[in-house]
Amino acid sequence: MDYRKIAEEIYEKVGKKENIVSVAHCSTRLRLVLADNEKCDAKQVEEIDGVKGVFSASGQIQIILGTGVVNKVYDEFLSISGLTGASTEEAKAAATAKQPWYKQAIKTLGDIFVPIIPAIVASGFLMGIMEALNFMVNNGFLNIDTSGSIFVFANLFGNTAYTFLPILIAFSAAKVFGGNPYLGAVIGMLMIHPNLQNAWTVATEGVKQTQSVWFGLYKIDMVGYQGHVIPVIIAVFVMCFIEKRLHKVVPAMFDLFVTPLVSVFVTGYLTYSIIGPIFVTIENGIIGGVQQLITLPFGIGSFIMGGLYSATVVAGVHHMYTVIDVAQLGLYGKTYWLPLASAANIAQGAVALAVALKTRNKKIKSMAVPSAMSCFMGITEPAIFGVNLRFFRPFICGAVGGACGALYTSIVGLGATGTGVTGIFGLLLCLNDPLNYIIMFLISAGVAFVLTWMFGYKDATEKVPEKKEPVKEIVEEEAAETECKEDIVYAPVEGTAIPYTEIKDEVFAAGTLGKGVGIIPARGEIVAPFDGEITMVFDTKHAIGLTSEAGTELLIHVGINTVELNGQHFTQLKETGAKVRKGEKILEFDNDAIKAAGYDTTVVVVASAPENVEIKKTGEVKELDEIFAVK
Repeated sequence: MDYRKIAEEIYEKVGKKENIVSVAHCSTRLRLVLADNEKCDAKQVEEIDGVKGVFSASGQIQIILGTGVVNKVYDEFLSISGLTGASTEEAKAAATAKQPWYKQAIKTLGDIFVPIIPAIVASGFLMGIMEALNFMVNNGFLNIDTSGSIFVFANLFGNTAYTFLPILIAFSAAKVFGGNPYLGAVIGMLMIHPNLQNAWTVATEGVKQTQSVWFGLYKIDMVGYQGHVIPVIIAVFVMCFIEKRLHKVVPAMFDLFVTPLVSVFVTGYLTYSIIGPIFVTIENGIIGGVQQLITLPFGIGSFIMGGLYSATVVAGVHHMYTVIDVAQLGLYGKTYWLPLASAANIAQGAVALAVALKTRNKKIKSMAVPSAMSCFMGITEPAIFGVNLRFFRPFICGAVGGACGALYTSIVGLGATGTGVTGIFGLLLCLNDPLNYIIMFLISAGVAFVLTWMFGYKDATEKVPEKKEPVKEIVEEEAAETECKEDIVYAPVEGTAIPYTEIKDEVFAAGTLGKGVGIIPARGEIVAPFDGEITMVFDTKHAIGLTSEAGTELLIHVGINTVELNGQHFTQLKETGAKVRKGEKILEFDNDAIKAAGYDTTVVVVASAPENVEIKKTGEVKELDEIFAVK
């Protein structure tokens, strides 16, 4: 492979040096921040020999080259352009700074909520299950003792994350804003302090007039902020602003007690007196407006938003919707936005499936099938960016299907007990009304699939070469010699194996870098999955390339976006070129620390011969269990 030629062609197609703000790379992708993305001809870049795909995410143009190739192309790219390489963290910061202010604000919301989504999902699932059980008990479908410990405790566990949600939001927000997360948690605690009247009690019983204090020209009702989002984020932003300024001006010998004391007291006072009352009113107005929109007569508002939802995913503004979900859960006890989003996501998955079944192009089919399955599980980016937008008309058919499904959710008043999960698993958040969720699923998928099959996609005309009779007859001995043999890949880590299509990264889920599995690790130890050689250890130690004695090329990638850790929490045990035996330890990582830093620790294990992989096992796997075979 001519790495310099690849680099030269990429350099030309992205607009040369004057259009490049920053260049970095991870273990598989060249990451460019451009001054003007319109000057980058993505289609022509994708056609360059050696390029496996191109997509735009978070302000970066990411060019997929694969393990062992990207670092060589990167070096040649720097040589040609005369630029200085940046770390992935610097590239990420440059991409963020280049984005408009509103996109930066939306990204900030995403950064705050993504780490706490597992807690919200867990509580939402439990609430949905308990609501369904209560319904069946109250209507005589089940005869169980609801005073038992399991039933009582499950009800208690189900609403815990929502009861203390301001603390979770405050802790996460303080980390994002660069403040002390524990001081942020204190601000969250102040906002739901037991001495304040519970906001949910106020919603049913009203404000007790005895619980108020005088502030300047008006009285402040001492009411908590249960179920609220925006006031918490604003309060923590103010606290971080004060804290960081105090760190600069307070002498070091007094900083330890002066800065926390002043930061918490001033922020707490401003929160109770100004920030809280103002932003609760604003938040209630926004959420009330959204609710009015999606409950317009005949479901017209939901129809419009269901149709536009996927477009907002393309624009990258969908991260703000978690705020709507959480706020609706606080105000109404359910979110009516999540079923609408689920309808849009399901429709895009059905579109990708229709393309997969209709196309004869093997490359398109191999991209569309896993993308569709990923979409049905709630991960939409592979289908939207890899298939549907590429041909555009399928994307429009998906938007129509999503609009129809969303229309139905509005007509029947379908609501979810939690947030964070759409697609098939979204049903677990709608166990209070599972039948209508299933009907919505069928409407969204059915309309999108039929429209795509009839109008949305047509294979490009391909000239099929004439078949010629073989000159020589292949004898049985020759056939036996050329018969493919299996090369078994064994689990390099103990944990839970999932199909590669369920990995929460659009490139891995689409199979662009190969097929295999993801393993959610039970411990932080990677061993060699076969006898062979280590061909690459990435600088940040999170990714290893290996080649087996039979020639299988394998990538082991620990975590999603863990390149941003710059090697922290990883211990490299083998060098590039080292010969290894199956089961020999090659890498250690601190699984708990990586998760605490907000990263998905799924270990990606994929072979670079994507059409010749046969998955042997998913679910619980032990170290060195057979996970897939390469033929």
